[in-house]
Amino acid sequence: MVHNFLSQLTGSFAMPAAENPTVAMVEAAFRHHGLDIRYINCEVPPERLGDAVRGARAMGWIGFNCSIPHKVAVIEHLDGLGDSAAVMGAVNCAVRRGDRFIGENTDGKGFLQSLRTVTDPKDKTVVMFGAGGAARAIGVELAFAGAKRIIVVNRSAARGRALVDLLNGKTAVAAELVVSREPYQVPDAAQILVNATSIGLYPDVEGRINLDVTSLRPDLVVADVITNPPRSPLIRDAEARGCKVLDGLGMVVNQGVIGIKYWTGLDVDAAVMRRKLEELFRA
Repeated sequence: MVHNFLSQLTGSFAMPAAENPTVAMVEAAFRHHGLDIRYINCEVPPERLGDAVRGARAMGWIGFNCSIPHKVAVIEHLDGLGDSAAVMGAVNCAVRRGDRFIGENTDGKGFLQSLRTVTDPKDKTVVMFGAGGAARAIGVELAFAGAKRIIVVNRSAARGRALVDLLNGKTAVAAELVVSREPYQVPDAAQILVNATSIGLYPDVEGRINLDVTSLRPDLVVADVITNPPRSPLIRDAEARGCKVLDGLGMVVNQGVIGIKYWTGLDVDAAVMRRKLEELFRA
């Protein structure tokens, strides 16, 4: 039987497939559901990205993911973009529809699905640390979900301003930028706090965002995109203050669930995927 194929197109820092959490998580779902599909890791240098996409077309692949540094550059090799990917100007998931590859972005969608397990962002004020690719995806999806206000806290004024201008210019949310060298105090009006930076990611497992933890209130939902370790410093600090918390595994699992739905039309078991990630990060 001929396999359907999917791939993750990564940059020069790809991990071997056996150690790649995304590959392991997605393949676990395929095995659990008896799907005749393989998901493989392909390390693609930037100058060969066009060749890789043409190869995926020629071999009849049903889609692929792409990671840094390909999320923007891949757009010129695709046939169209989904709504949120068009606003973000970034793609992490290409989906074959007929004979066309359409670019989607599941980063923010995965976060939003995880967030909705504890709260609805509609009409809420969100404090978000970071202004990179993850923050851009999360900010756009929060805006589309009806968030009232997003306060972007970032060390770089230029990058932060670019994200705030994007949100104010292309969505209905009210976005503002805070650049401060002092520990940030969460305002009483905020109901959700998100770390969309890489601070706290292995090996810098004790890294902390520039936050006054005494301003964390028990009624605040605190979410971190960090997956390794799942119990990041922010998650531990927020739990100690009585906050509701969301670790980064929920976002990654939901990204996978959404991607597989795009590619196959099937709803796979998220619990299977989360268990696989938890196994990997305990090892």
